[in-house]
Amino acid sequence: MKTMKLISMGVCAAAAAVGLVSVLAAADATVTPSVYATGLEAPRGLRFGPDGYLYVAEAGTGGTNATTAKMCQQVPGPVGPYTGGLTGRISKVGRNHVVTTVASRFPSTMDAQGDLIGVADVAFLNGYLYAIVAGGGCSHGNPAHSTGVALVNRNTGQWAMIADIGAYLKTHPAKYESADDFEPDGTLYSLIAANGQLYTVEPNHGQVFSVTQAGVIQQVIDISASQGHIVPTSIAELNGDFYVGNLNLFPIDPQWARVQIISRSNDGADANAAPGFVNDQEGYHIVDSKAGFTTVVAVDFGPDGLLYVLELSDAAGYPTGGAGKVVRVTHSGEIEDVVTNLVVPTGMTFGPDGALYISNFGAIPAGAAPVGSGQILRAAVTPGW
Repeated sequence: MKTMKLISMGVCAAAAAVGLVSVLAAADATVTPSVYATGLEAPRGLRFGPDGYLYVAEAGTGGTNATTAKMCQQVPGPVGPYTGGLTGRISKVGRNHVVTTVASRFPSTMDAQGDLIGVADVAFLNGYLYAIVAGGGCSHGNPAHSTGVALVNRNTGQWAMIADIGAYLKTHPAKYESADDFEPDGTLYSLIAANGQLYTVEPNHGQVFSVTQAGVIQQVIDISASQGHIVPTSIAELNGDFYVGNLNLFPIDPQWARVQIISRSNDGADANAAPGFVNDQEGYHIVDSKAGFTTVVAVDFGPDGLLYVLELSDAAGYPTGGAGKVVRVTHSGEIEDVVTNLVVPTGMTFGPDGALYISNFGAIPAGAAPVGSGQILRAAVTPGW
């Protein structure tokens, strides 16, 4: 059984599925999104900048560069081998929804099944733009480029890696790693700014890392140590706690993915840990979780204070076009649909206008999202209860 590669978000329901232009019943919590931007190449994470414009990470289209086992450890088949190139980029949606390139020539890579990994997310910290780059590394066909956090100059388009997380993974391995789909250079995905630094999730290894603006990397928690190979993908922060969603394994078993709450105890250690259980670095540990989700690829808190969760595909088996959706957790603990009928969605964020912005058609395989067909949707979400 193989995990979905971080964005091996392949090919491409609670409540009845509806089309993007369907008329919805008044009592239905779902909303109909509109198309905000088009022409993107495998759009992933997105964030509004201090200038009020929307910045979008694009995984790119991979390339033709290949490496061999003599050069470095390869990703096992059927996922490997990868072929890399410098086709990843970051775009900005400006006035009148015009899309322009902010920075380009980031490492991008395509696996043997046609799935893409590249620039996975963006975040702003103290006015600076940062990107999480997952397409680098020898195993991805990009030996001259690393996997990690890049600092991006929004004015000139120049960028530089400040934290080589690919190298860090090799010296700080997770407790439990899955040999049948192991990614030596990692498949970093989500990136947020919180507590004066950056935080990112590595799904294949199952670790969460912090990165300072000076590029200092530190493991926050090794989720695999207590949860095994569950493929954590996404992270949000609220009141000092982290909320981490997981993709889970394939074939998809609906409603078995979770959002876990990771907290730091006051004394820097988990006083309630059972004998033989090692506390995570800096005292972070999983204190609670909620099941009932499917293939989680993004989490965020809305203006209404509720947790919103983006699901790649809610269908059993393998990712299905039109089965992606956004759900939220109500005050009563119920999980309700907000946006449905999405096609391999891969990222979401709330805008300064309170609306939800979603990367749709986020993956290429099998014609699910042909090159350049990626789009951003805008959904005017009604506050939950």
